[in-house]
Amino acid sequence: MTPGASPGAGRPFVSFAEPEGYDERARPRPLGVRIRPRVAMAAACVVLGLGLIGGSVTGSWLVGEPGDGGAQDTYATAGSLWHSVPVDQLFPRTVIGKGAGPGGADRTWTRIAVAPDSGCANAFDPLLRKALAPVGCERLLRATYIDATQSHVTTVGLLFTDADAAAMRALDTRFAKQGLDRRTDLMPRPYAPKGTLAAGFGDEQRASWTVSVLTDAPVVVYAVSGWADDRTVDEPESAEEAMRSGSTTAVAQAGLGHEAQGLADRVERALRKNVGPATEQSS
Repeated sequence: MTPGASPGAGRPFVSFAEPEGYDERARPRPLGVRIRPRVAMAAACVVLGLGLIGGSVTGSWLVGEPGDGGAQDTYATAGSLWHSVPVDQLFPRTVIGKGAGPGGADRTWTRIAVAPDSGCANAFDPLLRKALAPVGCERLLRATYIDATQSHVTTVGLLFTDADAAAMRALDTRFAKQGLDRRTDLMPRPYAPKGTLAAGFGDEQRASWTVSVLTDAPVVVYAVSGWADDRTVDEPESAEEAMRSGSTTAVAQAGLGHEAQGLADRVERALRKNVGPATEQSS
C-alpha cells in the first residue's frame, strides 16, 4: 500500500495556542484608584517574567527540543504522516529547486517511481542499518527522481522511526561527532524500479548521498544520487564533500552532491509543511 492510501486517513491538523493575555481579573485595579510606582513596577516584572517563561516554552519546539504537551503532540503527529498524508504531498510529482544546483543554478526534478511503504531491511548498507538501529524503523518511504536533463537519478527516503525526541537528538549528535554521514560504508541504497530510467541505478552506481537525522520529528531524511546512464562510480563522495568550493572530482563537477542535498532538503520542507507552520525551518 502506498503512503496515504489507507481509507479514512485525513491530513493531520495541528493547532498552536496563542499566548494568553491579561485582563482586569488577572491584574485587578479598581477604577479611579492610583497605583503606587513600586506596586506598578512589581506588576510589570511579573508580566515580563511570565512572558519570558512562555517564550522559552514556545521556542523549545522551534529549536528541536519539545518541552511541553503541545510539542510532544506535534512530534507524535509528525511520526504518523507516513499513513495519513497523500504521497504527492510527501513526494511531489515535480520538485522545483531554485538555486539548488552548482553556482546557484536552478534545478527541477520529476518523480519517476514511488516504492511501496516497507521496512528498512534492504534499504541501507549493513553498517548504516546498524547505526540507525537505536531509533528503530516504523516505516520507510522512498521515491526516485530524474533531473530535467535526464542525466542524473536520485532516490530520496523518509525513515519514520520508533524513537522519542531524546533518542533522535542522541543519534544526531553521534552522526555529527563521528562523521557517520560522510562514510562510504554507511550509504543508503537507491530504489531502482524496473521499466524506468532508474532501472540500472544500483549500489555500484551510487555517486553522492546525504543523511539527515531530524531532532524535532521522528524522521531520518536521506538521498542518494548517480548518473542516469548506469555508469559505475569507484569513489563516491558525500554531498558535503562534493559541494565544497573548488572540488574537481567527477562527482563534484557533475553536481551530484547538489542533486542529493537539494532534493533531500525540499522533501524535508514538504514533510514539515504537512505538520504545520511551526515546524518549518530553513534547509
